[in-house]
Amino acid sequence: MAEENPKLSPSLLLFAALQLFFFFFFSASSQSFIGVNYGEVADNLPPPSTTATLLQSTSISKVRLYGADPAILRALSGTGVGVFIGVSNGEIPSLASDPAVANRWIASNVLPFVPSTNILLISVGNEVLTSGDPNLPSQLLPAMQNLHSALLSVAGAGQIKISTVHSMAVLGQSEPPSLGAFQASLADTLKGLLGFLQSTGSPFAVNPYPYFAYGSDTRPETLAFCLFQPNQGRFDPGSRITYMNMFDAQVDAVRSALNGLGGKDVEIVVAETGWPYKGDPNEVGATVENAKAYNGGLVSHLRSMVGTPLMPGKSVDTYFFALYDEDLKPGPASERSFGLYRLDGTMNYDIGLARSGQPAPAGPSLPSSAKNPTGYCVPRPGVSDAQLQANLDYACAQGIDCTQIQPGGSCYLPNTIASHAAYAMNLFYQKSAKNPGNCDFRQTAALVMGNPSYNTCIYPGS
Repeated sequence: MAEENPKLSPSLLLFAALQLFFFFFFSASSQSFIGVNYGEVADNLPPPSTTATLLQSTSISKVRLYGADPAILRALSGTGVGVFIGVSNGEIPSLASDPAVANRWIASNVLPFVPSTNILLISVGNEVLTSGDPNLPSQLLPAMQNLHSALLSVAGAGQIKISTVHSMAVLGQSEPPSLGAFQASLADTLKGLLGFLQSTGSPFAVNPYPYFAYGSDTRPETLAFCLFQPNQGRFDPGSRITYMNMFDAQVDAVRSALNGLGGKDVEIVVAETGWPYKGDPNEVGATVENAKAYNGGLVSHLRSMVGTPLMPGKSVDTYFFALYDEDLKPGPASERSFGLYRLDGTMNYDIGLARSGQPAPAGPSLPSSAKNPTGYCVPRPGVSDAQLQANLDYACAQGIDCTQIQPGGSCYLPNTIASHAAYAMNLFYQKSAKNPGNCDFRQTAALVMGNPSYNTCIYPGS
């Protein structure tokens, strides 16, 4: 039986008021941890002004460019969208050898656009340490230092950070996450880079792709682990943590590697991650269903603010790859099939990025008839928080409305994984034709007849 609502104390009233303030403030704005990659290896992209309008209709708050396209930077002026621009690998030698070149680069690519365009970060090169060019690694830090010095000389640009983006191949070991470590051959170079990042307050940027991990291990349980779907998890004996998804495991492996090299206070940014929605016949897992499950599951996971096991309570800034397909990219079909949006601005598939109140394009709807109206779907007793978090991520990624368990929602309090998971799991079940098979969650849920609603939190039911 639900308890009667007691009178609220002044402190609780203040807490509730603050929760409502933050809810409406953040609902009206983009979510600061969700970004997208805007690649231009294509000959059919819409005008930058059209893209700027599209971005403002979404909860995407940041855009990563691989260069510093002036037309895009102008189009983003005044939008508030944060911009992550890039220096090409080919520019690194000249930037490293001559501070005047760095000054000119900043004067051409930054000075004309700040502060009206919100430039946040400059990446010096992309995956330099694993590019195969033996000369670039030693030139990377000097180039970053020269660009940083150039920024400090420009009024209003000193807050822009300098970093570089790494592939996961910089790790010599990534499993289990607690033993994550960098390649021994890169240790000296990375120590220098980490010293720079620490002194300037800049992040370590990395590109984790569970899609590629699945390509080398195509067991069904690995796919579920990659796609934020219910699974048995993977136990890390070093930390005694059971990981419920590949994204957290990969990011925490980077966290362990940074900690081991003295970079405990360096924040991580996910500069790229995504899943292709189609591929060549031999590209296992490249389907619309899997792309929607991964990207939608990750959006839900980020919005939950649970963080990763080694970095709890805060979502890592994450740039999804990619905004559009790039039709001129070489390689397998998947390389040209990562786009979240079509060229006309409609979604390839819906992962919940439209701003609240804006309709998503029509897609396959869940059945509304109820052959088995059998009560409410709730977690079984004794289910771990890790498994409940996986259930929560999975349910909210399936197109249901989880706003009631976000800050300010009627079911946000108590702010626990168990409470939020129970609401989401039941809502998923109710919206899925009330089929008992949709209240299984790998045998971690059960149907009950008692109404679990409480106070103002109403569980949909029979």
